[in-house]
Amino acid sequence: MPDTTKQPIIALTGATGFIGQHLLRELPKRGYRLRVLLRRPSAVPLDCASAVVGDLARPQNMSEALADADAVIHSAGIAHAMSGVPEDDYRAFNTESTIALARAAQRAGVRRLVFLSSIRAQCGPTADRIQTEDLEPQPTDPYGRSKLAAEQGLAELGLDWVALRPVVVYGPGVKGNIASLLRLARLPYPLPLGGLKARRSLLSVDNLAAAIDCVLAASGPLRRPLIVADPEPLALAEMIVAMRNGLGRRPGLFPMPEALLQAICGAAGHADLYRRVAGPLVADASALRGLGWVPTVATQAGLAALMR
Repeated sequence: MPDTTKQPIIALTGATGFIGQHLLRELPKRGYRLRVLLRRPSAVPLDCASAVVGDLARPQNMSEALADADAVIHSAGIAHAMSGVPEDDYRAFNTESTIALARAAQRAGVRRLVFLSSIRAQCGPTADRIQTEDLEPQPTDPYGRSKLAAEQGLAELGLDWVALRPVVVYGPGVKGNIASLLRLARLPYPLPLGGLKARRSLLSVDNLAAAIDCVLAASGPLRRPLIVADPEPLALAEMIVAMRNGLGRRPGLFPMPEALLQAICGAAGHADLYRRVAGPLVADASALRGLGWVPTVATQAGLAALMR
């Protein structure tokens, strides 16, 4: 039996979310003990070593959650997919709570805070240039601005930190745009997507877990944002082909003029979804790979496995 007392203690927020649940399953396999911070005691997951009930809006009461913790993974926050959320709420939950948590971690002597930011802190839902950390951030919505403001707040503290900027993450239990694409791929008839060539970066949740492991173990200080994306971007048609391969089906795609397809999607009330999945957004994770991150899941194989 391994001596768990020598395993690093990681305090995790957002443990009940899509990414948090995966980290609960995966990080203990990599030698970490997880302590989760929850808003409700009824939500204690079975996979954690311990749990502390607290409120990110009042992080001054989190000394118990952070005591003896080696690092913090902060994945809680308001997602960009939530509609009708005032910008003040994004600022309160994604920016102010993050900075307050970091201050509490600094007081507790935590070595490093890993902040789950977003590629939307870097750019909008589409981008004509390959995105790297060297480009000036240009978020286009309250969600992206709140994530960037949190990163800027972390940079003003003495605590070592790293902000991971993942592109759209896929894996079991995914919601949002990827879930919509999964439903589309399952339809039993041909789809007019064969002519779409714009490429987009995606990120396997397994590759994200490996990235978090990488930055937890990195010799510091880091104190910077890092883009996280699978190595090979895909066009929307290639995504559907990979998904249908996972079902053992033929691609079933045919081309349609893009302007006509966009008009049809708009008339059906899916203009925003079309813009988010059909436009280009390629992100370069070379800086993270320079720290030793090795993504093991290829996007096409990952999407096929997800469908299965």
